[in-house]
Amino acid sequence: VTSNFIKGAEETLKIAKECNAKKAILKAEHITKIYGQRTIIKDINIELHQGELVCLLGVSGSGKTTLFHILSGLTTPDEGHVYLNDRDITSTPGQISYMLQKDLLLPHKKIIDNVSLPLILKGMKKADARAKADPLFTEFGLDGTQYQYPSQLSGGMRQRAALLRTYLSSNGVALLDEPFSALDTITKSNIHKWYLNIMTHIDLSTLFITHDIDEAILLSDRIYILNGTPGEIKDEIVIHEQKPRPDDFYLTETFLNYKRDIISRL
Repeated sequence: VTSNFIKGAEETLKIAKECNAKKAILKAEHITKIYGQRTIIKDINIELHQGELVCLLGVSGSGKTTLFHILSGLTTPDEGHVYLNDRDITSTPGQISYMLQKDLLLPHKKIIDNVSLPLILKGMKKADARAKADPLFTEFGLDGTQYQYPSQLSGGMRQRAALLRTYLSSNGVALLDEPFSALDTITKSNIHKWYLNIMTHIDLSTLFITHDIDEAILLSDRIYILNGTPGEIKDEIVIHEQKPRPDDFYLTETFLNYKRDIISRL
């Protein structure tokens, strides 16, 4: 037992050192937001390292979406700052891409024009924006859909298109607010694997909101537990198993131990 404990402690220390050695591409320091007389989130400190997928897990009303609005520059915090590659981007929208639960594809626009919309909004000509977006359709598993409309795509394909649009406005960091919650179980499982693969391929770092504990364990490198009123970071959990995790990982005792631990902290 002692030997196993020491081995586990050494492994945790090793991972902590590796995390510290990685570059923190996104940092939020001492973020507090107050609406009226109510403090929504208080003294939030989080980091996202290069290439990580970090999950923000918490019950409804704990302030997850408020925090994402602040990270994306849509909302100004009452206290604290947000840094992207050590540059202060507090209250500066357009620096980090932000994908909501719904894909929000415009039904009257072809998929290539939906995807390239962020480039056009930044001043790029339509033809140039299309030319930049088009080669990525193959990588995102969307080749052949460029001139179709959103209504012609399945739910999973629409989410891929929305994720490609997110990537084109990302600066290497994506904020995802429960993007897979509307998908059926099989489609969600497939798109999980696909997203982890595409993240590695295009060197994308992701901060991810979910209410789904299983999803958090399956996808994350680390999990922040946001809880309480006002919402505060209560815990940080490192998921040690290498990604992508086996298809039957959710049936293992290791997975169940993570789940029990998270439930007890929530």
